[in-house]
Amino acid sequence: MNSYHAPLSVVVMAAGEGTRMKSQRPKPLLKLCGKSMLEHILSALEEIVLIDRVVVVVGHKEEEIRTELLARYKGNLELVFVKQESLRGTGDALAVSMTRITDPMTDLGGRRGAVMVLPADVPLIDARTLSSLVETHFSSNYAATLLTALVENPYGYGRVLRSKNGDVVSVVEERDASWEERQIREINTSLYVFDTAPLPAALRRLIPSNAQGELYLTDTVSVLANAGYAIGSLQIDDSSLVMGVNDRAQLAEAEKVMRKRINTYWMKAGVTLVDPDVTYIDRRTTLGEDVTIWPGVTLEGATTVGTGTDIGPGCRLVDCVVGEKVRLSYCEANNAYIGDGAKVGPFVNLPPGTKIAPYQEVRSTRNME
Repeated sequence: MNSYHAPLSVVVMAAGEGTRMKSQRPKPLLKLCGKSMLEHILSALEEIVLIDRVVVVVGHKEEEIRTELLARYKGNLELVFVKQESLRGTGDALAVSMTRITDPMTDLGGRRGAVMVLPADVPLIDARTLSSLVETHFSSNYAATLLTALVENPYGYGRVLRSKNGDVVSVVEERDASWEERQIREINTSLYVFDTAPLPAALRRLIPSNAQGELYLTDTVSVLANAGYAIGSLQIDDSSLVMGVNDRAQLAEAEKVMRKRINTYWMKAGVTLVDPDVTYIDRRTTLGEDVTIWPGVTLEGATTVGTGTDIGPGCRLVDCVVGEKVRLSYCEANNAYIGDGAKVGPFVNLPPGTKIAPYQEVRSTRNME
């Protein structure tokens, strides 16, 4: 049971162009394991209690992001979109979103409220870590709580600066850091929880005194600290949770980590993966107990597989319903239904709408005609 009882708003930063992806699609909509990065983040947020709304800050290709996310997202979170008209940095993006954040004075009768802020390109973040961050914030008197991590190679990340007694005092970005500051291994992950009350004033005090000429959200840490507010942190051991995805290589690396998580989950749930390293299961796929999956299998979309089914080598199933005790080998199927006990393959292609009756044997496409 969580000990915090204050309403929590969430802001997801999804306005950037993501030019390093070299893609016509907005970066937050790029997929790994069958879901967009934004959808993965929303899935993690769904498990956190007391979220009253999620504000998605959009800018680059904002209509495409809004349309696709609303069409695909089936969860219970209230989604609100705000547009950052000019991409002037993360500090400006949060300032733009504040008009849609629950105000603790007017809306909560003076009770404490908070806003969690996270980027749209950390799809590996999980609900447990986010809940711990929120818990750390509300169990203290912090005006802001940062999620930080110790990494072997901190290159490219903002460094967390602390006072002699260990208090967080500021965050300095890589491009603005001195040589000494760049030796610090504790990084800022760009995930925060802020008390709502002091945040608007801190955002108004941001100035673009950095190499990029942008308003950095990280600067709110030093603004709040200099005003006498306490700044907290939660340091995590597994830095893969906050792996940023900025190019195709990082997207592939994040997908590798997520696929390992998915495969481990299903093996613990009673599924046999003969070779997990070459088995690809999407996030929305559902498997029954005692399913056996052989090497080279790809299960995509909302595919469901019944108990005791054996999926042989070389199968690719997309949005299919597969019954119990089915035997498949070298089969490709898209939006197909395969009844209990059926035997399909080898070398069978099932087009959309195909229905294989229970216990039917299909050894080639001609058997279906």
